[in-house]
Amino acid sequence: MTLDRFVRVKYRSDDEKIRELVGILSELGIDCARTIEERVDLQFDALKNLRENLKDDELFMKLVIANSLVSYQLSAKGENWWWEFSEYFSKSPQVESIAEAYSHFLSKSKTNRRLVAGKIKRLKRVEPFLNSLSLDHMKEYYFGGMERLRDELSNVLGSNKSAKTIVFSVKMFGYAGRIAFSDFVPYPMVIEIPDDVRINAYTKRFTNEPPVSFWKKIAEETGIPPLHIDSILWPVLGGKPEVVERLKQHCGEWERVLNLSKL
Repeated sequence: MTLDRFVRVKYRSDDEKIRELVGILSELGIDCARTIEERVDLQFDALKNLRENLKDDELFMKLVIANSLVSYQLSAKGENWWWEFSEYFSKSPQVESIAEAYSHFLSKSKTNRRLVAGKIKRLKRVEPFLNSLSLDHMKEYYFGGMERLRDELSNVLGSNKSAKTIVFSVKMFGYAGRIAFSDFVPYPMVIEIPDDVRINAYTKRFTNEPPVSFWKKIAEETGIPPLHIDSILWPVLGGKPEVVERLKQHCGEWERVLNLSKL
């Protein structure tokens, strides 16, 4: 047995840059994150399109969770994947089995071609849990139980609570809840930022601390939950011209948001 777990690790950090980061984020706040999520993020538009065409909020929210859980190792940009998902199920609204529906969908997908067998297996594991949920259950998750949804998805799949697809599923569930229930509920502070390649690389500009713990501290200092910080950083790190144009069109704080890329 070693004493490693009792030793507090001292991470390298650029304190001046971190102060600038905290200052910009504090000025932007949750309202800026919400604007980016609802007016800039193309994934939000994809969900609005699906909900309008499905006309079944329970199925809509279950599909959003399922789709989030297989949103990894994509063959294209995430925005393209979510629009392909939206258009496919808008045209194929009769879903008796989510796993079976995805076995057909992914076999034809242009944006999610990798590791298909593993993704279908994952959906088979989670489908009994999804089938057990009513719209009332999902309303309870949305208005006060997003952390519980994270925990239950983690348990069903045998994944870490901070695993990227688990916390991303909660984020997209939050989008779906906003659309279905016409009400904005901020994400819980305890749900971690999705630790993807872009977040990992950006974090290294400030520190060699693991991204999840670093952004948790930034969240506490700024009062912005990590999933909302993820939204503010998304147009900064994505580099997609269409996204930057939408940011300029809809967000009055767009210059301050883009200044985050200069840190």
